Amino acid sequence: MKGIVFTEFLEMVEREFGFEVLDEIINESNLASGGIYTSVGTYDFIEMQSLIVKLSEKTKLSVDELLYAYGKTFFAMLEKNHKNIFNLYSGPLEMLASIENHIHVEVRKLYPGAELPTFRIIHQDEHSLEMMYYSDRSMYMFAKALMEKTFEHYHENSRINLEKVQEDGTQVRFKIHKAGYAVS
Repeated sequence: MKGIVFTEFLEMVEREFGFEVLDEIINESNLASGGIYTSVGTYDFIEMQSLIVKLSEKTKLSVDELLYAYGKTFFAMLEKNHKNIFNLYSGPLEMLASIENHIHVEVRKLYPGAELPTFRIIHQDEHSLEMMYYSDRSMYMFAKALMEKTFEHYHENSRINLEKVQEDGTQVRFKIHKAGYAVS
């Protein structure tokens, strides 16, 4: 997993929960890296899992709630550092539909070796998008937060439903609809 994911996560933890909690989760996680990350480095996902589980224990928030909050925070970094990508799309559905064939291609150019989830489009029309999320990391709530923030970026409202196809969250179906349009 790329270091930028770790560095942004640790910044969020410090900002939202304080340095003491950050220090505790790093020290209690028994990390091979020692909790020292660079944005361009590559680290084992098990370290992120450990940090999130420890944070969940400390805050009494579920892992899913924390991943969702982190996704919202991470989007702000994307908006700030990659403004140009948003200009390539006329709206949120178009952008979300391009995750696999454009956005992830560009991410891999910036961060060679990045291990990203896979998104497969099942159905798309001008008001809705249905797609499958595949990832051994089960960070579907992180993905949902990014999707919601994408709609906010384009000043549009949405309804995003998810269905776990695999109970462990490694396969999730997202049904995304522009607000005000019937669910098909």
